Amino acid sequence: MSDDPEGDPVAVEAAGRVVEISHPGKVLFGEAGHTKLDLARYYQAVEPAIMAAMGGRPVLLQRFPHGAEGPSFFQKRVPDKRPDWLETTIVSTPNGTTSQALVAADLAHVLWAVNLACLGFHVWPNRADDPEHADELRIDLDPSPGVDFEMVREAAHEVDGLLRGGGLTGWPKTTGNRGIHVYVRLRPEWSSLEVRAAAVAVARELERRRPDLITAAWWKEERGRRVFVDFNQNAPHKTIFGAWSVRARPGAQVSTPFEWDELGRVVPDGLTMDTVVDRLRAYGDPWAGSTPQSLEPLLELSRRDFAAGLADAPWPPVYPKMPGEPPRVAPSRARKTL
Repeated sequence: MSDDPEGDPVAVEAAGRVVEISHPGKVLFGEAGHTKLDLARYYQAVEPAIMAAMGGRPVLLQRFPHGAEGPSFFQKRVPDKRPDWLETTIVSTPNGTTSQALVAADLAHVLWAVNLACLGFHVWPNRADDPEHADELRIDLDPSPGVDFEMVREAAHEVDGLLRGGGLTGWPKTTGNRGIHVYVRLRPEWSSLEVRAAAVAVARELERRRPDLITAAWWKEERGRRVFVDFNQNAPHKTIFGAWSVRARPGAQVSTPFEWDELGRVVPDGLTMDTVVDRLRAYGDPWAGSTPQSLEPLLELSRRDFAAGLADAPWPPVYPKMPGEPPRVAPSRARKTL
């Protein structure tokens, strides 16, 4: 009998391999009481859906060695001590630093990360075998302070209308917290720079349509009580929290895809490890019908804005100064230096 109160390792089969889950009884989600083995079993239950969403893509791991309520750290580099079957790829940071990142090649790779207490996968917008093309545009509806989820719903409705007007289909999901992400599946023909330019144009057009509700303002002091469309989530080398991933929240909430006709009744806090599996079994994967599309309708918005004299939007501080970018300084600070 083991002296380990969290139990002997458990061998879990996935994708034709055996992954050992150490300390399987370790509680990772205090409120829900879910253990590391429960998390592994959850990912087994949603395997087809999560692999359709992030299979073949590099992933950034967010590890919580002491569970969801404890401290965490991001791990881009896979450790030197790893199974010889583990698939990795070289990824870069904005300053050009490279590292060897995990590829979500199959469920065994996901469970290997779970064993490291990875609570949530942050996913690149490109496949590992095609790093030059982003095949997803991610529209991140980020609630500013004072913004409730009803306002985020309303903003998502505006996103749907904008995309449909351009002949495009968006695929929404909860973030697992307070926001909504809308994905636009793309043919792998455009660079991250082009996808970000389209995202900037989307944010600005949404703000023009609903300035009372939505903002494209990069600087927090200008946003007010509005939903911020975070276009810089599409900057090169940026990742976003993956569909079907479990958030490091006490209730084990899941970033859950949903149908547009569910928008008015989806309740993010109720989408947990306990409920999502049954939901998926009953209704299937809402993203199952997604097909690659053209970015051109949104790039046309971008070209229109630049023709009207609009400069590029600010980039995050970790990026080098970009051509056509306005001064990277908050408006209040800029005024003080005049």
